[in-house]
Amino acid sequence: MAKFGWAYINCSGASSDQTHGPAYSIQYVTSSAATSTTGSGYLTYHTGSATGFSVSTLILSGNMIITGTLSASVYNYENITIIDATGSTYFGNTDDDIHMRTGSLVVSNQAGTHILSASVGQKTVYVKGFAGNYTGVSTLSYAPVDGDYILGVTRGNYVTMSLPAPSSLNSGRVLLIKDEFKNRGTGSIFVTGAASGFLIDHASSYLMTGSNPAISLYSNGSNWFVF
Repeated sequence: MAKFGWAYINCSGASSDQTHGPAYSIQYVTSSAATSTTGSGYLTYHTGSATGFSVSTLILSGNMIITGTLSASVYNYENITIIDATGSTYFGNTDDDIHMRTGSLVVSNQAGTHILSASVGQKTVYVKGFAGNYTGVSTLSYAPVDGDYILGVTRGNYVTMSLPAPSSLNSGRVLLIKDEFKNRGTGSIFVTGAASGFLIDHASSYLMTGSNPAISLYSNGSNWFVF
């Protein structure tokens, strides 16, 4: 014999002891005595394409307060004007995720001091304090990689620095090379791009000699230049 669940319906009772509401509305208790339920067109549940939805759909027209956790496989939003959150937030989970926004951006501390800001109108970025990525070079030869910015050469004698090939992808990239070794003497730091067929200030290489020299370089997408 099949098994069925059950529900109590008081058909002989008063009209207040019955269910009410429009089609597809979700029932809720209308009194503390729990003697009757009703529904609202503002909260409805639709199953299947018979009601115009390809999948089962819960529709809420109004506000919702969630005190727990909201989980969703896909989250679509429209006309959001305020997003307020406390605690840490995380966006994205793979290296190819892209997070885009339209408008200016401000990052500040609790006191309201702007630490980082980007102005769409002025097309400028303001940074209150800046710290670039530092890499210590202690090998005979070094080829800067993506993410390198400040290169401090700590090895003595002769060192070769092979710059990456410039391309449209790294146009505007900046590298800072500083000799940190004390009393290099007759040694030098040989900066080259000849292996990849590009120039540094219209020459195939740049030689850093003397007492603790330093150079700044930028790429225009085709060659490197000292500034």
